[in-house]
Amino acid sequence: MRMLADAALQRARDLGVDHAEFRFERIRSQTLALRDAALEGSRDGEDVGFSVRVLHDGTWGFAAAVDLTPEHAVRATEQAVELAKVARDLSPTRVEIADEPTYADVMWVSDYDIDPFSIPDTDKIELLAARSRQVLEQPAVDHITARLDQVLENKFYANTAGTVTTQQRVRVQPAFEALAVDAGSGRFETMETLAAPAGRGWEYVTGADGVVAWDAALDELGPLLAEKLAAPTVDAGRYDLVIDPTNLWLTIHESVGHATELDRALGYEANYAGTSFATLDKLGTLRYGSPAMHVTGDRTARHGLATIGYDDEGVQAQRWDIVRDGVLVGYQLDRAMAKDNASALGTSRSNGCAFADSPGHVPVQRMANVSLQPAAAGPSTEDLISRVDDGIYIVGNKSWSIDMQRYNFQFTGQRFYRIRNGRLSGQLRDVAYQATTTDFWGSLDAVGGPQTYVLGGAFNCGKAQPGQIAPVSHGCPSALFRDINVLNTAQEGGQ
Repeated sequence: MRMLADAALQRARDLGVDHAEFRFERIRSQTLALRDAALEGSRDGEDVGFSVRVLHDGTWGFAAAVDLTPEHAVRATEQAVELAKVARDLSPTRVEIADEPTYADVMWVSDYDIDPFSIPDTDKIELLAARSRQVLEQPAVDHITARLDQVLENKFYANTAGTVTTQQRVRVQPAFEALAVDAGSGRFETMETLAAPAGRGWEYVTGADGVVAWDAALDELGPLLAEKLAAPTVDAGRYDLVIDPTNLWLTIHESVGHATELDRALGYEANYAGTSFATLDKLGTLRYGSPAMHVTGDRTARHGLATIGYDDEGVQAQRWDIVRDGVLVGYQLDRAMAKDNASALGTSRSNGCAFADSPGHVPVQRMANVSLQPAAAGPSTEDLISRVDDGIYIVGNKSWSIDMQRYNFQFTGQRFYRIRNGRLSGQLRDVAYQATTTDFWGSLDAVGGPQTYVLGGAFNCGKAQPGQIAPVSHGCPSALFRDINVLNTAQEGGQ
């Protein structure tokens, strides 16, 4: 890696670049999928290669290769410089990047105990099959699917300023989904385990770390499904909602995480995944939510999927405020956006949000672990429920929809419980909540204490053209929202 980097960066200096960076990656991934305790599919992949990105005469140039020789490193550098020269006349503005301290020969490894790729595939499949059989034995369950995603990511980075970083990350996502069919009506329902994907190792999958009580999580699927099949459909209307972290993380991701990516706020990707209503001119003035809303961006959170030591521009990981006391106060950004918008942002430093999902892709601004903070000594979930006379408690995520500016949305979930006079009163079905982002977060009445805080997230956040996939976590406590519009999804679907 160092030999390739030295060859690439020296050639870049010889060609007179303003800045150059070399990135070598080896990304191993594996997915195992079972249906009714039988292996349905297995996929193993490894992506190995390097890239060179240069800033030449105020314009980016980029090239990548898979031939791991100094000659090809030099060739990639020359291609990147040539691309920058061609692109210069097409670029509307001159690019400059924010300053960043130099980190010479530093190493960072994510927080895990057992590399999942050190475990034989037969052991993994047998564990998934045994757990599937455990669920299939429950009377209400007709089918069960199991899935295990695992990634081992190695990354080496060096730039002409002298930063050299070596990093390794591991992440896993185990999931089980049970399905039940009502023989009389033909209607079916599903119920999924709530364990979030995490920057953890094999110990998380087995339960040896004590984070997930897998036997209890699996044993409850059948009874919950039976109750859901028999549950009444919701009456559409306005309700107070207590939203569990296992559901709320996705609402944070879509309505806050994506909305406060500075490239979107500046108008990027207008023809793809949308822009943002939270434009830069609103920084410091936009009332995003109630005073109970405190959201942070964090690249340092333990076991976070977006947690790193250094980003793909050599910027050290940080934690910062995005929404404080309900007001928009920060964005997620990279070095070029930090430099170009320093006066409006009040800072000239990147907060470390550049990421590329493979050695063949250019780094783009990607989401940090964006999290809603709990209230110190705040209430329990049960205490929040006790404050509701007429409402719904929502657990687990499922489908969702949001507009291009991250403003109008609706979300549904896995499990819905009626709240009457401060107590849970059985399950409901066909529930979705709908609002605009500022109305929804403005209705935030209370957040739970640290004991209710859970780190959720996704392996597969999509962005950019060509498309890239990034993992990201979102932590949050349980939270109470007042007077939210609830839809009946069956009626909305014409059923």
